[in-house]
Amino acid sequence: MTKDVIALTEKMPDARTLLAALYAGGPDLSLTTTDDGAVIHLRTPAGRPLVSVESPLLVHVPGEAERLLSPHITPPQPPYWWTETRASTAIPAAEPLAGSVCGRLRMLLGGTTWPPEAARTAVVETSQDGDDFTATRLPDGALPAVDVLTESTAVVIADRSILPLTTWLSDILRSTAATGRALHIVTPPHVRLTLPLRMTLVGAPNRWVVKDPEGGYYDGLSGAVLAWQNGTFAPTVTPAKVADAFTRGAQHTEERRLTLALRTVRSPNTDLVLGTALESAWRHLTGAPPTGWGTAEPINLPWSPRQLTELARSRSPQPTHALVIGTPDQPAIATHRTTRTTAGIAEEVTFTIGYPTAAEVPLDAIEPLAAELVGTHSLTTMLTTLTAADADLTLAPVLTSPPIPLTFTLGTRDTQTIGLTHARRPPLMFRPVQLGTATDPALHYSLGDGTDAAAWPVLQTLIAHLKAGTPGTG
Repeated sequence: MTKDVIALTEKMPDARTLLAALYAGGPDLSLTTTDDGAVIHLRTPAGRPLVSVESPLLVHVPGEAERLLSPHITPPQPPYWWTETRASTAIPAAEPLAGSVCGRLRMLLGGTTWPPEAARTAVVETSQDGDDFTATRLPDGALPAVDVLTESTAVVIADRSILPLTTWLSDILRSTAATGRALHIVTPPHVRLTLPLRMTLVGAPNRWVVKDPEGGYYDGLSGAVLAWQNGTFAPTVTPAKVADAFTRGAQHTEERRLTLALRTVRSPNTDLVLGTALESAWRHLTGAPPTGWGTAEPINLPWSPRQLTELARSRSPQPTHALVIGTPDQPAIATHRTTRTTAGIAEEVTFTIGYPTAAEVPLDAIEPLAAELVGTHSLTTMLTTLTAADADLTLAPVLTSPPIPLTFTLGTRDTQTIGLTHARRPPLMFRPVQLGTATDPALHYSLGDGTDAAAWPVLQTLIAHLKAGTPGTG
């Protein structure tokens, strides 16, 4: 298990300042770095891990500290430097040492720390005799940041009020995928996940494992009772039993989340700029563009479709994953994935906005937005859903209401492939609205107002009808 302490400083922690902070553990500790130098590890003379310090991150985006740490924190004015430390709880002195590292950074560079009570500046005694520790060195080739590593699973034990998709967790996810392992994140029940992290844990083999207050463990997304079996967390019975703690905490809220899952495909020419469809949707539904983007949380860069495009080009033909955030006064976050396909450059976006009540969701803005995306951004499909869930866009490990479909939009390319006559006549009580032009038509289907789960079988019937009209299917 690790304990996180974070320094938010007004000035950049340069090499000399970092060294002064790291000497909080005395001169006998050894320093090692990852291959790319992104993480510094402090170890005892015997090689046991104490504290890991990530490379400082320059945050330009307002509201990230409040969103991910606490609404009561007062960070420096952006841009400021975000330095994360992680202390091993296997050694009692590790957490005070992480606090001293961050406390010294704050003292030398100005700013604040989180949690505030962890900060200190004194030298921390890390050992009486250098060998009196229960922690052990991980085997060669192991992931140094995980708490348990088996042939099938990497386990990370975390305890912070909001758990985001940090660079650290992103790296672990990539490493586990490359080695054919699952990532299981174990937390107490008070921990909440951000939407980007939740989306990475949906579906096998990865899991969010929650410690049940009444004993045992359960899956934080499905509620299935879990146990540690053969080197991994797995359901105790088949079919899976649902934990009482999961259903007992079921949420009933007036708050809502509007989610757009959209896909565009465009030709890979030199003038192509990515992110423009997402920006149009953002402006249309919130009245302002996104404020920031990045590849992990905290989201640190000012919003720039040009820089997003440059990153995707540098990584091509591999996919590029990015996160996008809005202003603090309107909770909104999106994931953006760019891939090269035989048809062109595909952008897949999941964009979610939080609202205090259902009455504030701009349902009448969806059709005009669909028309704009069809006419300007080569939309291929878009599904919108409404969910009764917390507007702050975090997720607790309890039963929540499922999303309910609102609309489905079929772009011009797929409409032509299926055939306009077939696509506009599904075996349903409604008829779609035609978008686009007479020569390049698209169709927009209204499925409901977000209050009736019967919209799901309606959507399934529609999709089956459209597939039946696609050459090579049906």
